[in-house]
Amino acid sequence: MDKELFDKIIDIAQDCVFWKDENRRFLGVNKSFLDYYGFKSADVLIGKTDEDMGWHNDEEPFKQDELRVLKGESTYKVHGKCMVAGVERDIIASKSPVFKNGKVVGLVGSFMDITNAINKKTLSEYTQILYDVQRLRRYKFFDKVLDDNGLEDLLDPTTGLVNRAYALEFARNLIENNIPFSFSILDIDNFKFINDTYGHRSGDKILTDVSKRLCDHLGERGIAGRFGGDELLIIDLEDIDFKERLSFFDRMYAGDSRVFRYNYKLDDCSPLITATIGNATYPEDAKDYDSIFEIMDKLLYHGKSRGRNTYTVYQKDKHENLVVKKFVKRGMFTIMHEISALFDSSDNMIDKLQSVMPLLSDEYHLNDLYYIDDKGNATDVINNDIKEYVGDLKDLFEDDLKLFEDINELSEDHPELYKALSSHGAVSALTVRIKKGDETMGYLLSPERRKHRIWQEDLSGILFYISKLISVIL
Repeated sequence: MDKELFDKIIDIAQDCVFWKDENRRFLGVNKSFLDYYGFKSADVLIGKTDEDMGWHNDEEPFKQDELRVLKGESTYKVHGKCMVAGVERDIIASKSPVFKNGKVVGLVGSFMDITNAINKKTLSEYTQILYDVQRLRRYKFFDKVLDDNGLEDLLDPTTGLVNRAYALEFARNLIENNIPFSFSILDIDNFKFINDTYGHRSGDKILTDVSKRLCDHLGERGIAGRFGGDELLIIDLEDIDFKERLSFFDRMYAGDSRVFRYNYKLDDCSPLITATIGNATYPEDAKDYDSIFEIMDKLLYHGKSRGRNTYTVYQKDKHENLVVKKFVKRGMFTIMHEISALFDSSDNMIDKLQSVMPLLSDEYHLNDLYYIDDKGNATDVINNDIKEYVGDLKDLFEDDLKLFEDINELSEDHPELYKALSSHGAVSALTVRIKKGDETMGYLLSPERRKHRIWQEDLSGILFYISKLISVIL
């Protein structure tokens, strides 16, 4: 290729092209460069540096970038800002060293303006922005996508995370290129209850707060995305080993920078924010996209069936043949009707309670239940025998339902109840009063051994309904 043809190719290039000497002084530019700055001739800048031209409010990043290139490095699509006709613009620039006889004698570079792409949708339309152009361009997939799309096309406007389409396409791209990664799907626990109780505006605030915490925790390891509703995605390219993943998730649920198990402050309450996570890796756990998604989705529902507020990391020997019960609950009326029918089919009260235990276990994961009479004698429904005496339980009740989230708070003032619960290995308990009119006839008590059990609103309602059925026969 002769020099004249090469010069013509450079001159008609749409990108702004420039070349400099070893002292960062301009030697030449193409027509797009001149048009971009509004120059009629390159004479105005030949022999000058960027600092001489006053193009940058912060000159140091550009200077250090070019000094690295003059030491033999190359840079690719580095995001920066420059002044054009008094207006700050966003650009991405790539630069390479020029060698002569094995020595760097200058550099050549090009840049393109991305201001319109970034500002295509104003930031006011987003609740928050968690990924910028430069952060996403670290990944080859997003680097290519951003050449033809604006940042707003890639982000979810509510959370600021990568949207579903591009997060999933990123995962597929990693598999196509045989790049190992850890893939997770998470579901914020009881999010519908939060929306219904505190309003959708509060729900959105909690969702954006969780997204920010998740993005900060993940850092530069990968990207987080929104799958839909309150379900989020994690694509982690670093924590792939089993022990690394355990550590990653442990830190999510504990410590000062935790992503979950924290109280979010609303105007009149502070709900505990927890989530359930299913995780698997490519290629160790699955060789294709459909398989890895199926595994982590199954583990998500497995975690829900265990009481939520947990993460499950795939282990072939434990989970390969895992069968997850359908988590979608039947209507409350249907369950209440079945409980009523089971009660009618049994003779005495303990038999009635025992008859409904399989249903309570299947629907609400309630596996232990005690009936406590008005004198404080506690009968284990499962084994049908008297276990403890908890006469001080009645001293705690002002309402029909009481949740003891931490039984340690009972140790001083209510030692009998505390002893009964702690000897059972319980860390929390849900109690419903059985009453006829204004008279207390006894209690139903469900102890829980899991430290972070999420007590569902539906379960409280069902136990209250059972207490009403019991009051009729007492």
